[in-house]
Amino acid sequence: MKRNGSKFGLDQTPCEEGAVRLCEWEECSNAGEHRAPESRDKLKSYRWFCLEHIRAYNRSWNYYEGMTDEEVEADLKRDTVWHRPSWRLGAGRGDDIQFNPSHFDDVFSIFGEEHPSSEGENRSQWNVNTPEGEALAIMDLKPPLTTEKVKARYKELVKRHHPDANGGDKKSEEMFKKISIAYNTIIESLVS
Repeated sequence: MKRNGSKFGLDQTPCEEGAVRLCEWEECSNAGEHRAPESRDKLKSYRWFCLEHIRAYNRSWNYYEGMTDEEVEADLKRDTVWHRPSWRLGAGRGDDIQFNPSHFDDVFSIFGEEHPSSEGENRSQWNVNTPEGEALAIMDLKPPLTTEKVKARYKELVKRHHPDANGGDKKSEEMFKKISIAYNTIIESLVS
């Protein structure tokens, strides 16, 4: 019998057909069918054992053996980011990037500035806590709005959520009702 495996040798290279890999445990003549890493530094180089000895090997093998607590902690931290570099939020890369609210479409005035609204409307009416704001959220719209834009979105949502198009699904029916109410609310606000 050869000590070098059924299909692959220790270095994962193919062996001769019919060869049987023996367990690498001292004085064991069983077939070595189970692989285990040779060491922490050679994780892709394997040793081969029978079932009984792979269990013993696994019980005694400690990946962190010989490492200090600091080295173990550093390895665990690197492992949480898949061994790729990372930076603390607000530190390292990008320190020179300044936040500028004007780079965002602040529809709901989160940054405290008034947003110019469409068709000469007062921006405060589009606040999230108002019926108009809720209607915008339901229809997934944001200012500036035109009547044509609202009608086009309404048609799109009606086709998607109409009960007849969804086999009478109750969730679709409820959403259809909400969309209809939201549409009327927005159109009323635009026209008045």
